[in-house]
Amino acid sequence: MNASVPKTLVRHLVKYAADDTKDEALKNVLYDVLDTPVSPELLPPKDGDIAQKTEDLVGPYELHDFFLYFMLRFGYEPSKIFRIACMTFDGEYDKETIFKWLETFCRRFFSQQFKRSCLPDGPKVGTVALSPRGDWRMPSDACVAVWMKDLEACRV
Repeated sequence: MNASVPKTLVRHLVKYAADDTKDEALKNVLYDVLDTPVSPELLPPKDGDIAQKTEDLVGPYELHDFFLYFMLRFGYEPSKIFRIACMTFDGEYDKETIFKWLETFCRRFFSQQFKRSCLPDGPKVGTVALSPRGDWRMPSDACVAVWMKDLEACRV
């Protein structure tokens, strides 16, 4: 359980620990972890290869975490998140790519709310969390229509 630590931050923390340790065996294990794509799905490997890479479904984690942060921390609507993301990731991702993954994020965020309603207890680490017992209150049957209408105005 990541206890509300974004995947992008977890990777930096693991790299920091790997770079900081003198234990070569531990360093090798941590770098091996970093070389493995993050994929929480429990699909068995196919011919020794990871069967599903989550970033192929949700988009780059740095975009996903960015969208999530500005949505939860500041309550920004998708059109504002899109504008900020376009400025922040200028030269890294084009507008079409940002739009595609923000659209995916919005749809998945609303459709997957029921999963957050049954999270196990865990500590709050950062300033943003999705625990239904603390920071985040959202009905399991919330509708994404208003969000998608707002985002549609940004379609490139």
